[in-house]
Amino acid sequence: MQDLGKLIKAYDIRGTVPDQFNEGLARQIGAAFAEWTGADTIVTVRDMRPSSPGLAAAFAEGATSRGVNVIDAGLGSTDLMYFASGHLGVPGAVFTASHNPAQYNGIKLCRAGAAPVGQDTGLRAIRTMIEHGIGAGNGTPGTVSKLDLLGDYARHLRGLVDLSGIRPLKIVVDAANGMGGHVVPAVLGDALLPALPLSIVPMYFDLDGTFPNHEANPIDPANLVDLQKAVVEHGADAGLAFDGDADRCFLIDQNGDPVPPSAIVGLIATRELARDPGAAIVYNVITSQAVPEIVTEAGGTPVRCRVGHSFMKQLMADHDAIFGGEHSGHYYFRDFWRADTGMLAAMHVLAALGGQDRPLSELAGEYTRYAASGEINSQVPDPAATLRSVGATYAATLGAQVDWLDGLTVTYGKLWFNLRPSNTEPMLRLNVEGPDTASVVRLRDEVLAHVRGAVG
Repeated sequence: MQDLGKLIKAYDIRGTVPDQFNEGLARQIGAAFAEWTGADTIVTVRDMRPSSPGLAAAFAEGATSRGVNVIDAGLGSTDLMYFASGHLGVPGAVFTASHNPAQYNGIKLCRAGAAPVGQDTGLRAIRTMIEHGIGAGNGTPGTVSKLDLLGDYARHLRGLVDLSGIRPLKIVVDAANGMGGHVVPAVLGDALLPALPLSIVPMYFDLDGTFPNHEANPIDPANLVDLQKAVVEHGADAGLAFDGDADRCFLIDQNGDPVPPSAIVGLIATRELARDPGAAIVYNVITSQAVPEIVTEAGGTPVRCRVGHSFMKQLMADHDAIFGGEHSGHYYFRDFWRADTGMLAAMHVLAALGGQDRPLSELAGEYTRYAASGEINSQVPDPAATLRSVGATYAATLGAQVDWLDGLTVTYGKLWFNLRPSNTEPMLRLNVEGPDTASVVRLRDEVLAHVRGAVG
């Protein structure tokens, strides 16, 4: 039996192929997921990785062995799977390892209506079922049918954000050889629907799960360099960078500078609050403090949340929130079954940009108020012990407000830091924000000295 603890993560299933994840295990997961959901039908989507067709087919074999019918929606982004689950009202599975290198693959699962499946909402139960043994099915097997949902997905998104009346924009899109190359022409281009006032300059649209140009991980600045150069060279209004499964989107302004995801959260929040005044907006603990300020100023109710899609979606449901955003480029919409979709977030930004005459740098500047360190990782032998030690130090520090909603957050007015353990590695992640760069650097260095054992 393979080590399922290394494969089944907090939010999804992911590992290297074939040593950690293979078709035999995918077949067992399909059977267990079918049993756990009790559904009549499951929809599957897959990305462009070489191992994805085989894994998806094996998963379908496992599910149909339990008498469950499988709708094979073929190639698609993760948010296309969420659309399929919401649109059809059935549980879903997408075969992808998102931004991970080529040797990885995995599965993101959801219940009907794109409801999240995490450790406490299904993954632990599925793991237990597999560990106890999934026997052969003993009833009439289900069927597999194919259904192309790309056009329906594109029409749904266009119905949520109308781009037809904006001023003409030139946009460079870096798909990183991932699923953005499949869905962008359908949604923003004229491959399936009437043309929009957008001139798209494509980069790395060929679907290639070996990622020959650069990793499909736009949160790493190194993977934005090609797009930044192209935006300036083409005199474009903006650049869009998608990750491998195209559920996250990062933006580049006309100068080639990255737009902070927190600024995107603030921008979209104000747009959504304009049509639903007073609604709740969910943001996570390492999103800029500008976000709750902007939400409050716009008449909304800011709701602070732990990092992670299952927590975000649950709080959105609890508060009937219209929108939620994370620093990592994940954006969640009530109108999209509370699921995350980078494509819809990009459309909101393009609508805002194209609805006025200023460049993106000025537009985004309205929602950027503070200096930030970015995320800094530190390898430590015992993350929990180190976190407790740092927490004790700051709990005894005059003027510091300490909370433990998600890791350790310490606040001094407008200056704060969050220190969180990684879900998968012996690592602590530090984010610092403050009114100016100098104060951020001072606090960053002080906390890192504690974390890395240079104090005491």
